[in-house]
Amino acid sequence: MRICYTIFAALLLSSFLNAAEEQPNIVFIFMDDHCEQALSAYGDAKMTTPNLDRIANDGMLFTRCYVTNGICGPSRAVIQTGKYSHLNGFVRNGNTFDGSQQTFPKILRKNGYQTAVVGKWHLKSTPQGFDYFDVLVGQGPYYNPPMLFGGIESEATQRDHTGYTTDIIKDKALDWLKSSRDKEKPFMLMFQHKAPHRNWQPGPKYLNWLDDETIPEPATLFDDYSGRASPAANQTMTIKEHMTPSDLKLVAPGNLNPYQLKAWDAAYSKKNADYLAKVDSMTEKEVIQWKYQRYVKDYLRCVRSVDDAVGEVLDYLDEEGLTENTLVVYSSDQGWYLGEHGWFDKRWMYEESLKTPLLAKWPGVIEPGGKSDAIVSNLDFAETFLDAAGADVPADMQGESLVPIFKGEEPKDWRTSFYYHYYEFPGAHSVARHYGVTTGKHKLIHYYQLDEWELFDLEKDPDELKSVYDDADYAEKRSELKKELDRLREQYQVGEDTFVAPVRKPKNKQKGKSGEKKVKPPKA
Repeated sequence: MRICYTIFAALLLSSFLNAAEEQPNIVFIFMDDHCEQALSAYGDAKMTTPNLDRIANDGMLFTRCYVTNGICGPSRAVIQTGKYSHLNGFVRNGNTFDGSQQTFPKILRKNGYQTAVVGKWHLKSTPQGFDYFDVLVGQGPYYNPPMLFGGIESEATQRDHTGYTTDIIKDKALDWLKSSRDKEKPFMLMFQHKAPHRNWQPGPKYLNWLDDETIPEPATLFDDYSGRASPAANQTMTIKEHMTPSDLKLVAPGNLNPYQLKAWDAAYSKKNADYLAKVDSMTEKEVIQWKYQRYVKDYLRCVRSVDDAVGEVLDYLDEEGLTENTLVVYSSDQGWYLGEHGWFDKRWMYEESLKTPLLAKWPGVIEPGGKSDAIVSNLDFAETFLDAAGADVPADMQGESLVPIFKGEEPKDWRTSFYYHYYEFPGAHSVARHYGVTTGKHKLIHYYQLDEWELFDLEKDPDELKSVYDDADYAEKRSELKKELDRLREQYQVGEDTFVAPVRKPKNKQKGKSGEKKVKPPKA
């Protein structure tokens, strides 16, 4: 009898160990405000991103990854919970995330994982469900960031740092991988960057990169917003009118140490002086073009530093023999406008901000060089990580696991439409509240506080310049999409918008030719 018990126990232990060995490590790489236009794996990009491209080349690229609510904090809350904003309670920046609720890191811990998050958190509350966290305080600066350090078994402590934030986040992630992770357990690391969030401050290594190049302008840089509902013209996020001297680097950041300030001034002072000497004689178009070049180059410089950091982490996984059993997923909290429609920022259900990059590699599961046109979402990330880990996916999560797509399968009853909802008005950039549905071919948007609608034929009008909502030829499609919108709102338990503020139509104040305050450049 004792022999049988011993054999049974050995078999049980062996089964447990084999299951543990099959659980992949998970590395989730996340950027803030990164877009497909600045990721060369997507083709016609404004720069090359060789290290991010490694994920696509060795794995799969998704062409239609839509976000549920295109803004930083809400996107992160959706990823933690696998639920739309109205259910997880974090609908707009400035909310505080309820960390006591169910999240995928907590479930992974219960299934044997060691969990860590390093970098941008931006959910206001202290991270829960992580054995280790070292996160930026609030939005976090590009240089010399204060960070909150702690974990399950340690109290949170704020610590100051000196250096470029992208590099600091990378070093902390590598330090944890090398020195602090439990090598007897599978791990899940959220490696999350501030960059390239506004106001796009490049690191010392790339301050002068692209100085001698001219970045191509998007075809819609000088959009006049005709042909759409009123919100498109009534925002406050144009390159023409709404960029600050700080955005344009006409003043230096206020938190640089003397060494950093010297390098900064060496990079910007002469260029600023040249611009300020001629701005009064420039046409309005020339001023916009100058602002565009300054903005987009600084944005790309920030992305370049993150791409370098991603390369170092991928190299470490290779060197330590971890790559073969590690699922690596890359994404951003939403897309971004690199001058399309004359804009910077995000928020809209228009394509550039609705779509976010999504890349994934998992040797032995994902075939290299794959591509998926399925409609997927940040709503699916939590479910995907749990499924990959062999953990049960809670029934109240609202997304779907992407693991079948990773395996090359065609999941039955996969979504053919997608629901979006943006809440932050009144708020930054005065983008009206709206919700809508897209099929990837047609898109219906309702600005519900104003009761204005838009309908776009994305195949005929990919830049979304002309709403066909009132076009008689689209009456049937309009009716079809309204029914689908109602169905999705019921499916996702949206109900009435309890977050509605008093209706106030935004106004776009004119500032004159350049929309810019004249500022003397800092002394070199």
